Amino acid sequence: MTPASTPASSPAPAHTHEIPGSAAWSAPVRAGRTLTLTALADGANATVLIIGADRLDRLNIPDTLKSQMSARIKPGMVLMSDRGLALATVMTSSLDWHDCLTGALPDQLLLLELAKHGFGEADLHACINFFSKVSVADDPRASLTYIPDHANAGDTVTLRADQDLLIFVSTAPHALSDGPAASIALQLETPDPAEDPAPDPELCEEAIRALRLTRELIA
Repeated sequence: MTPASTPASSPAPAHTHEIPGSAAWSAPVRAGRTLTLTALADGANATVLIIGADRLDRLNIPDTLKSQMSARIKPGMVLMSDRGLALATVMTSSLDWHDCLTGALPDQLLLLELAKHGFGEADLHACINFFSKVSVADDPRASLTYIPDHANAGDTVTLRADQDLLIFVSTAPHALSDGPAASIALQLETPDPAEDPAPDPELCEEAIRALRLTRELIA
């Protein structure tokens, strides 16, 4: 008698959640899962902090920008840690600019979420303000200037976790914005491996190396 074959395991069901304006959320995200953020109102801002599940790797904004020759986060970029590993990849985005120079508002939202996972104020490192744009003003000080109306309701960005992560999201207004806070919807899902997209052909050598090293470590 031929033994019955073991059915293939089904992907984990998608998890959806809405974060109201001026609120925060955090959760572990397994390697390979995707996180899609959707702006639910014009002018939304999602401040995102990323820490490796091993608590060693932290999002390193200077290395992420320097190695990929950019002053903004955009589709196709690999978000790197301070050990040169890949934390997450920006898979798709309806916007080509997400601010990562300004940081977060000095409020308690992210600190409260960090405390839930045993972290403190010292762990509030550089972050990304998804859906927000900041440019250099034409003044003698080259001031950073918030660009209003950059994001509209329905704009999205999708990240793929390249290793097990802890992700923290705050919907406080951007630090340079005087507009109201807006809600963000998020969806966590496990893509079908057969539909895994090919690597972005425009990835720079440093990003490719970071992805390779990360996959070797978690294999």
